[in-house]
This record gives sequence, C-alpha cells and structure tokens, in this order.
Amino acid sequence: MTSALLVIDVQRGLFDAAPRPEDADAVLARINTLAAAARQAGAPVIFIQHERAGSALAHGSPGWALEQSLDVQAGDLIVAKTTPDSFLRTELGAQLEAAGVKRLVVCGYASEYCVDTTTRRAAGLGYAVDLVADTHTTHDKPHATAAQIRAHHNATLPDLTSFGPVIRALPAAAVRFGS
Repeated sequence: MTSALLVIDVQRGLFDAAPRPEDADAVLARINTLAAAARQAGAPVIFIQHERAGSALAHGSPGWALEQSLDVQAGDLIVAKTTPDSFLRTELGAQLEAAGVKRLVVCGYASEYCVDTTTRRAAGLGYAVDLVADTHTTHDKPHATAAQIRAHHNATLPDLTSFGPVIRALPAAAVRFGS
C-alpha cells in the first residue's frame, strides 16, 4: 500500500513561543526520523501549513514559517490550509491521488484540532491512517493536559471503525513506509 507522511501545522508560531507544545523537542526529532524513513522508501513527505490572517499564522509572517528544526527537503510537498481539515479547499487530495497514496501516516499539531480532523476526514475519504501516537502534540488546556489530550486521541481515533478504513495509533518506531 503506497503511503505518505503528513506533518500537520508544525510552525514557528505554534512551537517557538513559551510555553511550547508538550514534548516538543522529542516530537520534532521523531518527525525528522519519520520524514527520512519516508523519503528512503520513496513515500511523499507533505508538510501542511496553517494560515490565518491577523494572527501569528498570517501568511508570510515569521510564525507562519515551518518550525526551524524540521528537515524539509527540496522534493517535499507543502500544502497551505485555512481550516482544521487538511483536505478542505486544498490540493492535498489531488496530490495524494496523483501519487497513488492509499495510506497516510499522520503527525503534527494540534492533537485535538487539525490532527483529529484530518485523521477523521482521511478515513472518511477511504485512506487507511496510521496516527503516530508519540509524534502529535498540543498545549495544555484548562480541562486537560496535553499528555491527556494526546492519550485520548490515541485511544479513541482507532475505535472509529464506521468509516471502513483502519485507523491505527502506532509509536514512531513501529511505522513503516512503502508499498
């Protein structure tokens, strides 16, 4: 099954300001390891970049830029989005179709928003999804810590079986790319 790596919203405006997302440095290191493995297997690496006018994520602003420690290569794809859904009003679906992708490996920010929404939409569109359990993150919220939010999504998203395609939560070390 042809796979692609989706790295969602790992941007300076979300990762550089204090407090940083939960486990930020380890998440960034695992993303770079996954991206290298995907490239080695010939799988597309796609960085999703959120933009919102009048915010730290305004298009072209320093905060909109991808996080500086990400290993972004010339052959990687960049997709701009304006909603939590990486497919809505973007070129993502067309890029995946052109590459023959059937399985998505999903990581990034924020577990409860863009990672969750993109995972659900991907399954609804027929993609198998591997949610990288230790490579998505968020910030603490008044109702739950970032670690609790990540654990919640790792437990609940794989239970969504009504879409048809399988959603698995796997640690980065267990993810394999290729056909």
